[in-house]
Amino acid sequence: MEELIVEEVVALLEQEDNTQLKQYLDDLNISDVEHLIDELPQHAVTFIDVLSSKRAVNVFRILDFPTQEKIIKKLPGNKLAELINLLPPDDRTSLFSELKGDAVKKLIILLPAKDRVEALSLLGYEEDSVGRLMTPDYVAVKKHWTVARVLDHIRRYGKNSETIDVIYVIDRDGVLLDDIRIREILLANPEALIGDLTDQRLIALKANDHQEEAINVFRMNNRVALPVVDNNNVLLGIVTVDDILWIANEEYTEDMHKIGGTQALDEPYLDMPIIGLFKRRIGWLVVLFLGEMLTATAMGHFEADIAKAVILAMFVPLIISSGGNSGSQASTLIIQAMALGEITVGDWWRVMRRELISGLMLGVVLGAIGFLRIFVWTFFTDMYGPHWALIGITVGVALVGVVLWGSLAGSMLPLLLKKLGADPATSSAPFVATLVDVTGLIIYFSVAVMFLTGVLL
Repeated sequence: MEELIVEEVVALLEQEDNTQLKQYLDDLNISDVEHLIDELPQHAVTFIDVLSSKRAVNVFRILDFPTQEKIIKKLPGNKLAELINLLPPDDRTSLFSELKGDAVKKLIILLPAKDRVEALSLLGYEEDSVGRLMTPDYVAVKKHWTVARVLDHIRRYGKNSETIDVIYVIDRDGVLLDDIRIREILLANPEALIGDLTDQRLIALKANDHQEEAINVFRMNNRVALPVVDNNNVLLGIVTVDDILWIANEEYTEDMHKIGGTQALDEPYLDMPIIGLFKRRIGWLVVLFLGEMLTATAMGHFEADIAKAVILAMFVPLIISSGGNSGSQASTLIIQAMALGEITVGDWWRVMRRELISGLMLGVVLGAIGFLRIFVWTFFTDMYGPHWALIGITVGVALVGVVLWGSLAGSMLPLLLKKLGADPATSSAPFVATLVDVTGLIIYFSVAVMFLTGVLL
């Protein structure tokens, strides 16, 4: 179906008949037009230009920023002015926050004086704050109003609201008192007072809260919108669930990039210039490389022991990979649990206790497998010599220690970074693996010295 749409649009473009193209595009779903822009990016400006203003806005707001930026640069001035003016304040703020200073100035000039003040006000909040997400388009009523008066108010002003699913009750100073779902108002007696319908179970966001906090609040509460207040509880705007879903997707993508050991990409992978990919990856690779150089330093410290028992070097990859894998597992689990709000920094002792037990159990299993491997090999080769049992015990005990240490390091590091105010996702799997590689070698050779001194060492 989508391929057929593309073929028909290409045919209309070749005919250079914008009237028929407009009629065709106006009959499509918004998502279909977005797909057309993805498939035919060279015609994106034409599609937005020929669409009716409202449909153009609805398409434009769901495009990714690089595509939006390209459209803005080439869109005719009158259409651009319509587009910017009709964009909801939260989407407009999101766009302005991504653009460079000069571009923002040119677009803000296109806005009416009132909207210009509103846009500059929203841009005054920190980049990742809830204030950047909110829209001032909502319906607010007073608690002494009757239901009939509220319904009349909604009919007059509701069309300009982001949503009328929820109505907000404020006092004369603008302080938020409660919110009421439209369903309760529609089913109430027309003469009932709004104050009698409130239940005082208000959930609100702070304008200066981080956007991740808003994501968690929406996740825990079944709401289509939440009010945003200042420190004095004055209602400033609302945040709707569609914006939260968008931000949640961006946060998830950013965390996945960091967990993979790279900086977050601000453009789709295939649209990112090679030099941009290089810059976002080289920093972490250099840090991890320098960290891995400590592995050589650790092995150099035990050079004499390795020379006496070369057999120990065979198990170095096995040891460090097991510790790194267990650390990466623990780190990923904890980062995800923190992102979902399942654990906080205050739960560190419970986390440590669980990882002590699970890390010990995992280590015992891997250690037993390591010992069994050496035991089985003695039936086919004499490479381990008469002291195969001590070597097996050394490898087994070292695996227990390294896996236990990897689990503890991987689980505690994200909590420590959160405590210090850093992003837990920075304690990515590669970083934890590198840390455990170095310390794992120290554990391994320390165990070898303990069991093999006077025998092989």
